[in-house]
Amino acid sequence: MTQTTVLLLGAVGVLGVGLYGLLRLRNLIQIIVALQILAKAAVLALVVAGKASGHVNLGQSLAVTVIVADTVIAVVGLALAVQVRRRLGTLDVKALATLRG
Repeated sequence: MTQTTVLLLGAVGVLGVGLYGLLRLRNLIQIIVALQILAKAAVLALVVAGKASGHVNLGQSLAVTVIVADTVIAVVGLALAVQVRRRLGTLDVKALATLRG
C-alpha cells in the first residue's frame, strides 16, 4: 500500500465517522461537531488529491479555503444553537421538528 492509498483510506474512515455521527446524534451541538468531522475528511481528501496529482499547492490552498468556510458555518450554527436553547430550553432535534412557523 502506498502512502496515498493509506491517506485516502483515512479520509474515508473519517468521513464514515462523521456520517455516523450525523445520522446518530440528536443534539444540535453534537451535530455541528459531526459536520466539522465531515469537513475535516474533505480537507484531508483535497490535500491527498493534490499530492496525488502533483499539484500540492493547489490542494493545500483549496483546503485552507474549505477550512475558512467551514469555520464560518460552525460559528453561525453554534450561534443558532445558543438562540434555540435560550428560546426553547432544549437542543434536541426531535423537539425542534414539532415547531410550526
